[in-house]
Amino acid sequence: MTVTSTRTEVDTIRGLSHREAMGFAETEFARMIALLQQLQPEQWQRQTICELWDVRAMAGHVLGMAQAQASFPQFIHDLRSARKRSGGSMIDAMNATQVKERSHLTAVEVVDGLVSASSRAVRARRRSPAPMRWLLRIPQDPPFQGERLQYGFLVDTIFTRDTWIHRLDIVRATGGEMVLTHDHDGRIVADAVADWAGRHGQPFDLTLTGPAGGHWGRGTDGETFELDALDFCWTIAGRGPGGGLLKTRVPF
Repeated sequence: MTVTSTRTEVDTIRGLSHREAMGFAETEFARMIALLQQLQPEQWQRQTICELWDVRAMAGHVLGMAQAQASFPQFIHDLRSARKRSGGSMIDAMNATQVKERSHLTAVEVVDGLVSASSRAVRARRRSPAPMRWLLRIPQDPPFQGERLQYGFLVDTIFTRDTWIHRLDIVRATGGEMVLTHDHDGRIVADAVADWAGRHGQPFDLTLTGPAGGHWGRGTDGETFELDALDFCWTIAGRGPGGGLLKTRVPF
């Protein structure tokens, strides 16, 4: 299903306001919690697309990220642990720390922890000072090495994209179906489309199908694509191969 056949110029997609972004953060955490609550015991052991993580480990990472967002001391602890790494990227080391330190928790404890941490995480993100969101720039690891992302972009967009893409990871690992609505998931996808288009800067025509889809473009005589919205995000997040402009990576 295609949401609309009318093409929207990609440069008219407005960025997320801080207030709007916090609403998406609340909804995405709630949907992740609902997904985890319905998993059967054997599904927690399924392998995900992330080579080192089964569903249990991925849920531990989501919990760890929420707790780091909710507590500055926890974030500093994760950062200091990552700095002790012998190699590899900072973010991978932070993720590994989060997973390892929650590996003793039962599935029920992971879900209960996320219920508690998610509300605190959103509250902390909502209260982050505007000057800090605007002025602080965070250096990135490969494949985005050389970029310094605005802290507000991490707070408002990337933290929610991370939970969203991991919800998709878990759904695909367990054979379920992702809960999607155009107002929530469609907005997250549209924002990712705008990010992708800004990164490659080329003319294109993109039709994404499904409840989170839409039709966007820029200019004429560019590459033309039609695929499912989830497959598009899966590809630009680096989980699957893409040709042409779909090789352009976007942070999730």
